[in-house]
Amino acid sequence: MNNNVPTDSEVILGILNNSDAVLKKLYLAYYPMVLQLIINNSGTADDAKDIYQEAIIVLYNKVKGGEFELSSKLKTFIYSVCRRLWLKRLTQMSRYGGDIRDFEQFLPVEDDMEVHADRDIQFHKMESSLGLLGEPCKSIIEDFYIHDRSMQEICEKFGYTNADNAKTQKYKCLQRLKKLFFQQK
Repeated sequence: MNNNVPTDSEVILGILNNSDAVLKKLYLAYYPMVLQLIINNSGTADDAKDIYQEAIIVLYNKVKGGEFELSSKLKTFIYSVCRRLWLKRLTQMSRYGGDIRDFEQFLPVEDDMEVHADRDIQFHKMESSLGLLGEPCKSIIEDFYIHDRSMQEICEKFGYTNADNAKTQKYKCLQRLKKLFFQQK
């Protein structure tokens, strides 16, 4: 993990212990994500700074108030808060001459934290399933889907007689991966 990105527990403990260093790291860690969200949805860099500041204040107040229970990744929580704050701001702006429906079509539909939490769970299950898959299947799947290698490249790397054999092996590996994925709870 990037050293500049504090862990979720470091952030919570840092807020509880009034750590300026952790807050600075937090500001730097997720601001680019918020900037992209706001810029891509009719906002400016200044809007992004304001929204991010408000979201950090929400997080800070919840943690300090003892009412904070993290049910997803902190990054997901911050994104969700920023998205909701930006929608609220767009709604207020629409009162002065725009229609919020014009803005909603540009914002991602996945505003619900449960959706993000479910996605995180699915990614963790997939990562775990890949770990259980074993070789050469794990490498074949990663080479094809993550590293964008062609079947011919995979054929040469693993010594298959032709790309069709490599494709058949990839299919068998995918079937094993699906089985492992769906067996997990």
